[in-house]
Amino acid sequence: MAEDRPSPWRVEGAPEGGDAQPPQRPPRFRPPGGSAFWLVLLVLFGVNYLVASQVNKGTTRISVPYTVFRAQVENGNVKEISTRGDTIQGVFRAKVHYPTGKNGKSSTHFQTVRPSFGNDGLLNLLLAKKVVVNAHPVDQGPSFISTLLFSFGPTILLVLLFVFLMRRAAGGLGGGLGGIGRSRARRYEPTAQRVTFDDVAGIDEAEEELVEIVDFLRDPGKYRRLGGMIPRGVLLSGPPGTGKTLLARAVAGEANVPFFSLSASEFIEMIVGVGASRVRDLFQQAKQTAPAIIFIDELDAIGRSRAGAVSIGGHDEREQTLNQILTEMDGFDGTEGVIVLAATNRPEILDPALLRPGRFDRRVTVNPPDQEGRRKILEVHTRHVPLGPDVDLDALASSTAGMVGADLKNLVNEAALLAARRGHDRVAQSDFTDALEKVLLGAARRITLSPEERERTAYHESGHALLGMLVPGADPVRKVSIVPRGQALGVTFQAP
Repeated sequence: MAEDRPSPWRVEGAPEGGDAQPPQRPPRFRPPGGSAFWLVLLVLFGVNYLVASQVNKGTTRISVPYTVFRAQVENGNVKEISTRGDTIQGVFRAKVHYPTGKNGKSSTHFQTVRPSFGNDGLLNLLLAKKVVVNAHPVDQGPSFISTLLFSFGPTILLVLLFVFLMRRAAGGLGGGLGGIGRSRARRYEPTAQRVTFDDVAGIDEAEEELVEIVDFLRDPGKYRRLGGMIPRGVLLSGPPGTGKTLLARAVAGEANVPFFSLSASEFIEMIVGVGASRVRDLFQQAKQTAPAIIFIDELDAIGRSRAGAVSIGGHDEREQTLNQILTEMDGFDGTEGVIVLAATNRPEILDPALLRPGRFDRRVTVNPPDQEGRRKILEVHTRHVPLGPDVDLDALASSTAGMVGADLKNLVNEAALLAARRGHDRVAQSDFTDALEKVLLGAARRITLSPEERERTAYHESGHALLGMLVPGADPVRKVSIVPRGQALGVTFQAP
């Protein structure tokens, strides 16, 4: 069997110390300790007990003397009684106020105690007044178990929910609450097949700007001998898909140094202060493995200008994270060998403090490639694609004006998929042409047009084609079609 080829990049966990350590299992979850936690838990139990005791009081009964009870029986105001031993509980037909005065209470439910001496004919009196006499025991309230569950059940559920969330945090953050402030940066170690400048094409100007960074990481003594300091930060700006991230990886691959990569949005969490803690942890890891490169993608997520921004208390989580990045970049002494590369699509909204000399000293604009650049990019992406003899990359580069590296990579992939569906052994020029039409114009729709609609569409597209051919300086007409594509019933394709 053929041996598996090694991956171009190996992703490893960021180190804790200077030397690389074998991967370890995250620490087991430990319940939070401290007097504050147990104090809060005790208060929760107390509040639950007080609330439950108030709820479990049930119906309010007034205690009346036996003489008052007997008088109410004689007056026909007793509806029902329940007895257990000498204790009598029951219900008045009308409310009785006892004791008299302001301190008394009014209720239809009562309880009293029958004297244990003598037989005063109470049973006969009750029967005569048609009072319902219950022989079952007096209600003693809920059982001990139900009272216990009702009293402390909500608190127990809260504690269990808290423990469950902490276990989730332990799994997602590498060991409980202690892992919240840990950096989420992914560390890439270049191996035999690393990304180099040979894998980058079409953006020669930006590549030349970064060659000096690679040379410094390879031989820093050459610059330090003359008192030179390498830029602490390089900002890559340009439209999406132009290859900013690929350039950053190529710099790390050429210099053969560790590469820490993460998106700026990964710094931010709900808990205030986590972003700043992750920034400190990231730079500490990079310093321990220096020389190294830190790459922050989509820097505008946290580097937005603070001018005119309103935040509660003046320090929201994003602003704290940005302040920590500024502090860490100021803390470099120029000899640590840690370089920060950042990418953004919107450099105009970044905070001026980020762009001043001493932080992001150098700004590299990655523009969309020209025709020659597009041809070189197509050559890179078709290295492992079997091409037919009729494939003309120069013609494809001419027809793909405005496309960036990501668009051209997608074009090559669509052409390969289309050739596979058609059963071709190699990707032909027609496959590239049809894939380009699909990418630019949309997939063909299988709808039925009436003869009148088809004729109107033909006239309409003929007008586009005639104007494209007759107007001076217009791009040549490459194709005219009345096959519905996307939201259009017909298209006229012009390309340089």
